Amino acid sequence: MEKEIQRQVHLDFHTSEFIENIGEKFNGEEFAKTLNEAHINSVTTFGRCHHGWLYYPSKKHPHLIHPHLQNKNLLIEQIDSCHKLGIKVPIYTTVQWDGRIMREFPQWLSIDENGDYINTQNIPEPHFYNTICLNSPYRQFFKEHILDIIETLGKERVDGFFLDILFKVDCNCDICIENMLKLNMNIKNKDERLIYSSIMLDEFRREISALIKQEVPKATIFFNSSHVGPNFKKALDVYSHLELESLPSGGWGYDHFPGTVRYARNLGKDIFGMTGKFHTYWGDFHSFKNKEALEFECFNMLTLGAGCSIGDQLHPNGKLSKGTYDLIGEVYGQVKRKEKYCVNGKPLTEIALLTPEEFYKPNEGGLSPSLIGAMRMLQEMAYQFDIIDSSMDFSKYKLLILPDMIFYNLNLYNKLKNYINQGGKIISSYLSMIDKTNNNNLFSLKYLGDSPFERNFILPNDILGKNLPKEEHVMYLRGIHMENIGDSIILNTIEPYFDRKGELFCSHQHAPSSGKIGYPGAIKGDNYIYFSHGIFNIYRKNGAKWCKEIIKDSIELLLPKKLLSHNGPNSLITSLNIQENTSRILLHLLNYSVEKPSQDIYTIQDKVTLQNISFNLNLNKNITSIFKESTQEEISFIDKDDNSLDFILDELSGHEIIIINYKEKL
Repeated sequence: MEKEIQRQVHLDFHTSEFIENIGEKFNGEEFAKTLNEAHINSVTTFGRCHHGWLYYPSKKHPHLIHPHLQNKNLLIEQIDSCHKLGIKVPIYTTVQWDGRIMREFPQWLSIDENGDYINTQNIPEPHFYNTICLNSPYRQFFKEHILDIIETLGKERVDGFFLDILFKVDCNCDICIENMLKLNMNIKNKDERLIYSSIMLDEFRREISALIKQEVPKATIFFNSSHVGPNFKKALDVYSHLELESLPSGGWGYDHFPGTVRYARNLGKDIFGMTGKFHTYWGDFHSFKNKEALEFECFNMLTLGAGCSIGDQLHPNGKLSKGTYDLIGEVYGQVKRKEKYCVNGKPLTEIALLTPEEFYKPNEGGLSPSLIGAMRMLQEMAYQFDIIDSSMDFSKYKLLILPDMIFYNLNLYNKLKNYINQGGKIISSYLSMIDKTNNNNLFSLKYLGDSPFERNFILPNDILGKNLPKEEHVMYLRGIHMENIGDSIILNTIEPYFDRKGELFCSHQHAPSSGKIGYPGAIKGDNYIYFSHGIFNIYRKNGAKWCKEIIKDSIELLLPKKLLSHNGPNSLITSLNIQENTSRILLHLLNYSVEKPSQDIYTIQDKVTLQNISFNLNLNKNITSIFKESTQEEISFIDKDDNSLDFILDELSGHEIIIINYKEKL
């Protein structure tokens, strides 16, 4: 049987005890039929919710069954009806949020330095967001709860577990302090307390995973923390797969998913992207995501090598929304049609971004602005790239980019030095791999401290900034002050008349150029280019196109032949994947218009139609035919003398997969 892409619905059911007649309209056969007709092959349903209630006939904790649940077998009937139609049903339970425990066992909650409860969402009451400490007696309750689900439902009903809400928090409870002391950790230091929190979370994951595997060895297991990054690697073996929660309009934004999946796809696990049918955030009842937005979000998952999961919330009466599943069905019907071109593939890449996330302080998290800026640049320029950490294989990539904040350490220095000696190319910027002692700088420069100017200027030339006016361009963030000690200066900075401070100021912002050449803006060695400004952070913060032009010229200096070029707009997202088992390369093309039509929401309302787009590919394969997936129409192409090929796509509307069949070159 050919492998399917995951077409999942994550079905929330956080249901207040102040609502009666819970599940009164639930019908198992209708429930499963609705999901099946929407092309869903997996649905996460609820064992226990954030309000603290159970939705199955618990043997161990019958007093925790929702007080107004009409059908005590709700979860069992959801599973049985779905299994009859071949739909998998992983079981949801909450971990660190529980409204009932907040009320009845406040001694189990995490507390801060002042003895106050820790509300990780900073939302005023009423809520269920005060975080539970997993070192408290709650841990034993949770293990009993997992065993209760398995025993009550029967092992044959347990496809897997989705264990939600595991957050690193600065807990100062007696148990956490005692355990820190046993590890000789400094209980007065917040960073140390957060490091301990990570250690404790991994210990908890391992303990719960071992318990589940002991009882149901084939069950899937995922612990959700709302983000997947390098910190996941410490306990990666306990995960059966990775689910990347990323609702673009719900706080994550449209940069989060690509920035996360380009890293996560290198971890050796099956991956699902997770968005929502909601217009905003979870629990947005009776809202509907624009179809074009849901298409883009799901097709972007396919483009970047992930399966799909769409978040919904079941109404307290137990009946699924017809409008919601008509919407999901329209999108998942297209996903199902495309999926044979999306399984068993791997990305074709030429560049890797090294993530600053691995070098974060304990109180930092998420994607760094510099990584997002670099990612946007590469995506807009149609470069094919991964996001990696320092432990991964550098040799797979022709070029590494170190965006602004890859802090110096000797092991990484040695690995990068070896990479350069083997012919690898590097673009680095600002503080990335700068040894402030100047003992082991990777680049031919002497670090002299911060720039004396908050804002200065760069002067484009015929090497960098070839298409820019040959006059000063402002750099909006302070760079470093450096001295070139051997290699070529390929970009100069220009000083302003003065910095804006004390009595000195000019007009509304920074002073203009004085015309005086300052310290180097960029230097070039045989295999590297280094920038003294945080050029990627500036692009993320200010969208300065001249920064992208400078990086474009830099990449072309170091990497003259790229995998893919086109004459389409910046909004055209491209991704090359190879299915070696079928000898085909898949070029995903995605073009939708991200807008901000309201004060708060970024969304997509339209897919943009493009016509007659020219493509050039350097694949080093013997290409035999090219087809459009949507129509199976063959596309003519031209083999060029330099082993590249050209073709023209007559029309693109939303998402298209170009199927490129090949034979290996002799």
